[in-house]
Amino acid sequence: MTDKDAQLLFDLGLSGSMARDDLIVTRANRAAVLLVEGWPNWPGPFVVVAGPPGSGKTHLATIWREMAGAHEADPACLTSADLDAAQDGLPVLLDGIEPETFDEDALFHLMNAVRANGGSLLMTSAHWPGAWRIRTPDLRSRIQAATTVEIAEPDDELLTGVMTKLFADRQIAVDPSVIRFLASRIERSLASARRIVDRLDKASLARKARITRSFAAAFVREDDVNQGEFGF
Repeated sequence: MTDKDAQLLFDLGLSGSMARDDLIVTRANRAAVLLVEGWPNWPGPFVVVAGPPGSGKTHLATIWREMAGAHEADPACLTSADLDAAQDGLPVLLDGIEPETFDEDALFHLMNAVRANGGSLLMTSAHWPGAWRIRTPDLRSRIQAATTVEIAEPDDELLTGVMTKLFADRQIAVDPSVIRFLASRIERSLASARRIVDRLDKASLARKARITRSFAAAFVREDDVNQGEFGF
């Protein structure tokens, strides 16, 4: 296959959509979806969604940002504009909080502004709030008072649903047994599901072959995504 052919196949790839219709809901994420989509009727002004990398936190956060018209701030670099948004009563999103990477004073003032002005704050993190290693007692108490919900590691049902939709979006007919085979063998993340669908799509186009179980088996191995015999 020439470089030009490879580039054509790359250009035909579809990016992962963050639309609500593309969110697959299963036991792994149902509690988080119900809570986040229950806005503005939250138990309190602060919600934390915690879950492992690749579990769909950013997808859910993006849906909420669009639904709520939220101001998105960088948790590692809070600014006066973020505080202004909270003081104006706008919902605020902090997606991807990492321990010890944020300014505790800035976050404390932001949370106070959200509460004082009737706003809402959605925070997502790959770490449970207790692992954020917060040193400021007042901020720690604010975080502890937040409503926290977990997104579990994607289960087979979620991975199967995501891959089924990704293949359908590309108008590729794949037997459900093949998708179940893939779901049981790839890394437990939505990014891995998107990656394997993309690679199989490109490989099937390049080889003019159907995606069967034996074809798919060349691209996966237990608990990981193989690099594949075709170099994709």
